[in-house]
Amino acid sequence: MTDVVSVVIFEGGYPAGAVEKMFTDVRHAVLLDNIMKLQQVPQIGPVHLFTNFPDLAREAASLGVAVRENNLTPGQFHFGNTLKAIINKEKLEHVLYMGGASIPLVTVGELTTICEKLLSTAPIVYSNNAQSADIIAFAPGNLINHIEPPSVDNILAITLKDGCGIEHILFPNTIGFLFDLDTPADLLILAGSPLAGSRTKKCLERLPLDISSLERAKAVLAGDYEEAILLGRVGAPLIAHINKNLKLRLRIFSEERGMKALGREESGLAVSLMGYFLEEAGPRRFFEYCEKVAQCAFMDTRVLMVHFNMKLDAEERFLSDLGLWQELRNPMLREFTRAAVESSIPVICGGHSLVLGGLWALVDEIGPTY
Repeated sequence: MTDVVSVVIFEGGYPAGAVEKMFTDVRHAVLLDNIMKLQQVPQIGPVHLFTNFPDLAREAASLGVAVRENNLTPGQFHFGNTLKAIINKEKLEHVLYMGGASIPLVTVGELTTICEKLLSTAPIVYSNNAQSADIIAFAPGNLINHIEPPSVDNILAITLKDGCGIEHILFPNTIGFLFDLDTPADLLILAGSPLAGSRTKKCLERLPLDISSLERAKAVLAGDYEEAILLGRVGAPLIAHINKNLKLRLRIFSEERGMKALGREESGLAVSLMGYFLEEAGPRRFFEYCEKVAQCAFMDTRVLMVHFNMKLDAEERFLSDLGLWQELRNPMLREFTRAAVESSIPVICGGHSLVLGGLWALVDEIGPTY
């Protein structure tokens, strides 16, 4: 189809623990809400869902989605090869790819704008992040045949740009395109957003989420020139957005941006100066120092986990984000998480999305304080 945008959504996984399963339920609610939004965009044609979740497949099919059930084992699945096969089989010309829980706060208007641009220009690639994207729009679809298909979605936009020599344009910096559902910290932020879809709201209302630390941190953000620590893969657009809207003093340590997309995590090259400091000071002293310089902290702890070469499954990472240190097996992570929970300042831990779309959403929720 040459006159419509075809959507391809991948949603897979093998949730093992209770927190993972809770998180997966919300992801699926977000995905179904997004399908409803996509169906309101005039330029969008078929929606294809590739998933290994039977219940999700049935519900999506009832909404008119073309479902492809994933029967591959984790070792057999290859993101790029699978996407390439779908594009070639269906002869997709204008492609909008997204991960299952991407952009939960996107609006129909924002999706319409992207589709209009994609249909009017080719060859082109759009994405919501320069280095690590999870929503990518590109045309023509056969560009996928001119690259080595990547094994993960984060580097698809870069691979298309570099491999095909085409222009790469970023989506506008809005919570619709920046906020992603990646860690439990994002659940807390989403629970307080009036923009969440109806299925998502109902799902979140059933969960035992403790938002007290986040509420304390939001009070700091909304205050008069209080101080906040931002640690991890913090980018310049977020810093500018905070400085433009909030009376807040920032203490920022940004490092290892693009560590996944550039292969630094997989190759073992990713290191953290704050990680070295944490090694020297230990978790207790580390947070004592944080308390001396700020009234709250937002930490992308994945950089620290990679620095310490922690081989963690999703359940353990999520338990740490929720502050459930008693349930953690890794001694270092257990000690760090406990110190964060027991700190006198609110410490919000999560992944890259926390110090990008998550904080962006909080700034927009608080509104300009000048």
